[in-house]
Amino acid sequence: MKEIFELMASYNQLMNKNIYGAACALSEADLVGDRGAFFGSVLGTLNHILVGDIIWLKRFAKHPVAFSSLDYVRSLDTPASLDTTLCSTLSALAEARYVMDDVIVRFTSELTDEVLSSSLTYCNTKGIKATKNVGSLVQHLFNHQTHHRGQVSTLLNQSAVNVGVTDLLMSIADE
Repeated sequence: MKEIFELMASYNQLMNKNIYGAACALSEADLVGDRGAFFGSVLGTLNHILVGDIIWLKRFAKHPVAFSSLDYVRSLDTPASLDTTLCSTLSALAEARYVMDDVIVRFTSELTDEVLSSSLTYCNTKGIKATKNVGSLVQHLFNHQTHHRGQVSTLLNQSAVNVGVTDLLMSIADE
């Protein structure tokens, strides 16, 4: 599982670089205009992905292992809601995104089979307590990113902006 999550972290980093690079082709109006996505606009959806990452990484930061890779995340405020605007410009959001992607790469390098098979107790954004398997929660972190990046990719495609190849297959090494 650790190797799979390291692959996903690398893929996440590459896809975010591609998505943000492609989004630079949009005008400010096209970036912030409501496009009918879950979080409205391209910028709103990109903000939401980072909000989700912060929320989940702050939860992982409370694991007894005390991942040193998550020290930066511990210093961040917890977003007030899932649609919190962390950054109002694409360039500021991209800078925050790239920092977080480095954190995620380092975090996955710290994962062990023991940690991945352990449990994590946390409260969701509505205050409801849950206890779930860490490996499954890390998988959710990456699935959430991919889900919403797919929405952004569609919005960019609808604006005639090419994101490039987005298949995970391209990040899997040949044997």
